[in-house]
Amino acid sequence: MISFTVMAVVFGVVFLAELPDKTALAGLVLGTRYRASYVFAGVAAAFALHVALAVAAGSVLTLLPQQIVHAITGVLFLGGAAVLLMKKDEDEDEIRRPENQSFWKVAGAGFMLILVAEFGDLTQIMTANLAARYDDPLSVGLGAVLALWAVAGLGIVGGKALMKRVPLRLITKMAALLMLGLGLWSLWEAVTG
Repeated sequence: MISFTVMAVVFGVVFLAELPDKTALAGLVLGTRYRASYVFAGVAAAFALHVALAVAAGSVLTLLPQQIVHAITGVLFLGGAAVLLMKKDEDEDEIRRPENQSFWKVAGAGFMLILVAEFGDLTQIMTANLAARYDDPLSVGLGAVLALWAVAGLGIVGGKALMKRVPLRLITKMAALLMLGLGLWSLWEAVTG
């Protein structure tokens, strides 16, 4: 039986914790470049896997080595920044056409970015702790995954809205700089952590 009270509490806590996180930024960046439904499919699948792992493992996930997670995340963000900075300028209409964007390529990119970036993240640890506290894995899992999907959706939609008002070239350069900053920050955390 699902407890809507537990689900609502978990949704609120996870939503607020994830909103200012790098995931919203990653969704926004991917949302400016690719078809929103493809991005969301990959991101949503990664979050579902994270929540399932958190609920299943409970508080054991808090013991994972954060330095390794930060190092991998840093390298992925730096790689993403390099790809954006080296990308040749393209016509915006060509980028927006769905036939130039394979579902599996876009969804896979979103999935892998979130899978690695969010592994051992605060919200995953919080979900594990909430699952242990409430002893209601289904309600906790549903609340957490719905919260994460809501934040990802907001980021992706925000990316699409931003693209209508700001030139794609400027968005690409800003995204590359943000990803460069996130990559350096993650590597700093890996070294100092």
